[in-house]
Amino acid sequence: MSDLVVYGSYGYTGTLIAEAATERGLDPVLAGRERRSLESQAARLGCEFEVVALDEPKVLDMVLSDATAVLNCAGPFARTWKPMVEACLRTETHYLDITGERTVFEAIHDQGDRAADAGVMLLPGVGFDVVPTDCLAAHVAQRLPDADRLELAFRAENGVSRGTAKTMVEHVDGGGAVRRDGRIERVPIAHESRTVDFGWGLDGQHVAAIPWGDVATAYYTTGVPNVTTYMAMPERAVQLQRAAGLVTPLLSLPPVRTGLQWLIEQTTEGPDADERERGESYVWGEATTADGERVVSRLRGPHTYALTVETALATARRALDGDAPVGFQTPAGAYGPDLILGVEGVEREDVV
Repeated sequence: MSDLVVYGSYGYTGTLIAEAATERGLDPVLAGRERRSLESQAARLGCEFEVVALDEPKVLDMVLSDATAVLNCAGPFARTWKPMVEACLRTETHYLDITGERTVFEAIHDQGDRAADAGVMLLPGVGFDVVPTDCLAAHVAQRLPDADRLELAFRAENGVSRGTAKTMVEHVDGGGAVRRDGRIERVPIAHESRTVDFGWGLDGQHVAAIPWGDVATAYYTTGVPNVTTYMAMPERAVQLQRAAGLVTPLLSLPPVRTGLQWLIEQTTEGPDADERERGESYVWGEATTADGERVVSRLRGPHTYALTVETALATARRALDGDAPVGFQTPAGAYGPDLILGVEGVEREDVV
């Protein structure tokens, strides 16, 4: 049995991760509930595989019993985190995933004491959601230790995978969220907008507030009590988002949600290799103090899915090598703000 289990290895992102892990000699065990997909993938990559559903705790424990770490790539993570985390606590296996779901970060955070007692690391969000933003949050907070407000924004040139699209549908009625005075508060979607200079020729980009995972994680990483996160989008798109907020009760009805999930299954493939090769991602971070002192830094990196492969495997390798602080962790909390700089093609600069 390999030291690393990749669960959901045959999904879009799981496939990218499994292929890269095999190429780099990690020899992962591929796992999931779909036998046909696993058999085909395992034969192609020359890996072991295990067929197991998350509602089979005894089988899941057997799969994890000899593993050092599991990398959960099966979303929506609101449905998959709990049975996998429970299995990790029972088998003393380190848990990593690629979620960006704010509610999942909060739920896994609540298991931190149990994980510490079990000698297990719980590290959700080891992909684009949220490694680069978390690392930039930690960096600007180090630059301005007295900061009481943190704003983060990103711009990504990417399509979305089937799993990401399904996750968006899963949370379509969630609205917006910010952190104020250390507590997460619900707000209308796209309730704030501003202009951000991402640099590298992307100055003056319009961004709007979204309930990005850093609303949860940045507070645990930095201790800064007020956090707002933004995504680059045209003003027209912001208007549409706000208008969509009026019909979210309809979109969240089970028959409508089921129909949207079916449509995604039929039509969504995810960006191809050329798109992943050409695309770039940009992150901007600003920390401010109560008396107006301010610092700004920014990152440029590869396409979001390409970056996710690199950061997921970098953190998994650290866990396999014994560098796995126990309890709930965030990427920069566990491995520092320079974790992202280990990814080829990532640049960081301090602006103010």
